[in-house]
Amino acid sequence: PELFSAARKTIDTRLANGGARTGWSRAWTISFMARLGDGDKAYHHCTELLRRSTHINLFDTHPPFQIDGNFGFTAGVYEMLLQSHCRDPKGHVIIDLLPSLPSSWKDGDVRGIRTRGGCEVNMQWNDGKLVSTLLQSDYATTVIVRHKDTTRMVKLLPGKSVRLAGHKLK
Repeated sequence: PELFSAARKTIDTRLANGGARTGWSRAWTISFMARLGDGDKAYHHCTELLRRSTHINLFDTHPPFQIDGNFGFTAGVYEMLLQSHCRDPKGHVIIDLLPSLPSSWKDGDVRGIRTRGGCEVNMQWNDGKLVSTLLQSDYATTVIVRHKDTTRMVKLLPGKSVRLAGHKLK
């Protein structure tokens, strides 16, 4: 929490002093806000990137065109929906589901998104609440699945899917 607070203060200071003026910088900010768990602020920067830094053909404007903004935008949206950059002390990948879901994305679903460690995830949410999650892996592995205050250890076998119901991951 202390480091998160310091990171947030640094980012806020940068933004208050002219940061996120280019597409790549705005995309970077989307990922920062998502990693810090602020889905609404991440969404704000998504809309600003699209409004201020995107050509009609959806190319990012640096200016001129720079692919970093396009790749960074998609990476930031991914971070809003799923994060898997941490491991527990035993080395199990920790999969955070909907860690930075913006309040404006009330209903939705994603399919086939991949985690670090090679899991494939399908998720559906309604009214901002996780409804169902389907996990599968190409090899045997154990992962930690987390959503808000609920954590569950899940063993995956090749070719077998595991379905978790609801926001309590039952």
